Amino acid sequence: MTTPNDHSKTAVDVEAREPGQAPGSPAGPTGGTGRWAVARARRYADLIVVAAYLVTAVWVTGRLWLDPAGRVGPEHASDPAQGQFFLAHAVRVVTRGQYPFYTDLMNFPDGVNLMANTSMLGLTLPMVPVTMLFGPPVSFAVMITVGLAGTAAAWYFVLSRYIVSSRIAAAVGGAFCGFCPAMLGHGNWHPNIVGQFLVPFIVWRVLVMCRPGTRPVRDGLILAALVIYQVFINEEILLFTAMACGVFLLAYVAQRRELLRPAWKPLLAGLAVCGVVAGTVLAYPLYVQFLGPQSYSGLKDAVPHHGNDIAAYFNAGSTTLAGDPVANKGLAPNYSEENAFFGWPLVVLLLVTVVWLRKDVLIRTLAATGLLFAVLSLGEELQWRGNDLFPGPWALLVHVPLLDSVVPTRFGLITSAVVGVLLAVATERALADRVPEPQRRLRRRAWVAALLIALVPLLPLPYREVGRPPVPSFITSGQWRPYVAPGQTLVPLPLPELGSPDGLRWAASQNLDFAIPRGYFLGPRNGVAGDPGGFGAPPTVTSNLLRRVAASGLPTPVGEETKRRIEDDLRYWNAAIVVLPVDQRRADALRTTMEDVLGPAERVDDVWLWDVRGLTTR
Repeated sequence: MTTPNDHSKTAVDVEAREPGQAPGSPAGPTGGTGRWAVARARRYADLIVVAAYLVTAVWVTGRLWLDPAGRVGPEHASDPAQGQFFLAHAVRVVTRGQYPFYTDLMNFPDGVNLMANTSMLGLTLPMVPVTMLFGPPVSFAVMITVGLAGTAAAWYFVLSRYIVSSRIAAAVGGAFCGFCPAMLGHGNWHPNIVGQFLVPFIVWRVLVMCRPGTRPVRDGLILAALVIYQVFINEEILLFTAMACGVFLLAYVAQRRELLRPAWKPLLAGLAVCGVVAGTVLAYPLYVQFLGPQSYSGLKDAVPHHGNDIAAYFNAGSTTLAGDPVANKGLAPNYSEENAFFGWPLVVLLLVTVVWLRKDVLIRTLAATGLLFAVLSLGEELQWRGNDLFPGPWALLVHVPLLDSVVPTRFGLITSAVVGVLLAVATERALADRVPEPQRRLRRRAWVAALLIALVPLLPLPYREVGRPPVPSFITSGQWRPYVAPGQTLVPLPLPELGSPDGLRWAASQNLDFAIPRGYFLGPRNGVAGDPGGFGAPPTVTSNLLRRVAASGLPTPVGEETKRRIEDDLRYWNAAIVVLPVDQRRADALRTTMEDVLGPAERVDDVWLWDVRGLTTR
């Protein structure tokens, strides 16, 4: 496929070149010393760019690195705790042969369907040596840091080899893809989302298969390997990537219809090979995910209002130089889902760029793709600064299978990646030597100034971190071991769930050698496989009571009926001990309430302890 109106080649126009040879340069070796000098200079440039990305990632996560076990983002501490649990689970998979797709060490005895959760086996399994040596908190910090830098580097590689000829342009695009406000918003909590280093390669391989004369079997096998691995990092990102590729190709071909005939056969052949291979490998894991124990059907009711406010695209992200968390409040579902937040200067630059390069089919296609997913990210009801306007197009798609498990605000991640590619292409156009010298100098200066005005306000700042309670010495020293036998649970107070995830960290610190009831996970809302999904286990008398006490700080008298229901819950969990840290927030109210049920607590080291084996083993 060729695009004579474009100044550079897209991935659908890749010619046979030496590895690393820039788009638009002659195919084949250039010969002599000059060739090696150019290759060496490009390698140095690559190293400098990747080093800059890594330094930026360390800068962003630096406060977390000061104390990975004792610091966490100021909101939503549940996700990092869950991530540490999954890291510990991966260690058991490798060292003990534990089943990877399900565990009953959380939410005992019902368990958790790990394929239906983002258990990140594609990240946690490679991190097993780090987890074993340094612990889950350090591994979690590594995943975040490497995810940000690795995503930027991956986009830089694909852009510089196959999209643009300018290393500077590719560096700009890669930096935005890796450190845009949407990626920064997820970085403190979601390593499975910031770890998008396979995405640009998936996009590249899909577009390469559009070329006539490709080898469908080879290309399909390569794509299948990438798809399979991405499934075990994050399936939602894979779905987004597939949707973005489909929209991009349709928009491109709609403008260049003569390209359809030579492209569709090799593309379909390669996709068929990919589908057969990936489908075969993934058949069993996906069966467990959708039909296995603790599977669920859709999340549309669990995240009903998780769309972006239109105004979110005109504010700067909270983790950027110009960001204002107070001004951004209410424009995104929460602080960890700031999937837009480009700021006015960048929005204006994008509009000017599209108008300036409107004759370029690649620019028009990128603009259409990014705009479509920006609109979908607004959710079912379009809002402007909290005021409902009218239903959005997502309302027509939210009930479609697979899409009913999507968090719509995250479509902004697609728009962000598209913007990064668009900035790379536009930067190359602005730096190209295609006009007389005075105009070229003026255009370059104008573009650099425009980039600085648009992107400097979005420069990343170090993540805000706050302290979190240490894992009790009673746990870390192993004093719990004489109490808890295999098949029994250690019951942390407050009960593990969304908003009180410390029990997951306790278990992770002990390599999941004890099980815990409840937890923070996605599962069927009523505990019955196939029900609509929700966060955590179904509520019980015990969980409702202790949640109220923890929230109010007021002890609650417990009647005989409630006491019997709590005892029933403890028996169901096969509890061995109930553990409340002495310095737990509102520990006095929780202790008083539980003593109404279980009698006086025993002080052991830094926890209050109730030994309930006599109750639960009857």
